[in-house]
Amino acid sequence: MKLIRTLLTLSAAATLSGCAAVSSPVGNGLLFTSIQGPVAVTELSTASKSGSACASNILGLFATGNASIQAAKSNGNITKVTTVDHKSTSVLGLFSNFCTTVTGE
Repeated sequence: MKLIRTLLTLSAAATLSGCAAVSSPVGNGLLFTSIQGPVAVTELSTASKSGSACASNILGLFATGNASIQAAKSNGNITKVTTVDHKSTSVLGLFSNFCTTVTGE
């Protein structure tokens, strides 16, 4: 009986360990995470263009997307970058999303 209880406890811990985690400067919430933050600033000016690129993860099994700065620049038709920001979202460790947003000219 102790062996079964131990195996169930270990299985539950592995299952609830947050398979679909996202990058966060303050840690991930157990139920929900939605964090925005800066990555880089090259120049504090008024940027006229913005572009975003995202990557997603489902259950820690399926991950897809391109959240690179280069993809965000391309999506916004930007050649000169002024700021780079990110946004992370995670729901119950089942779904996560990470987006990079670039502003510039």
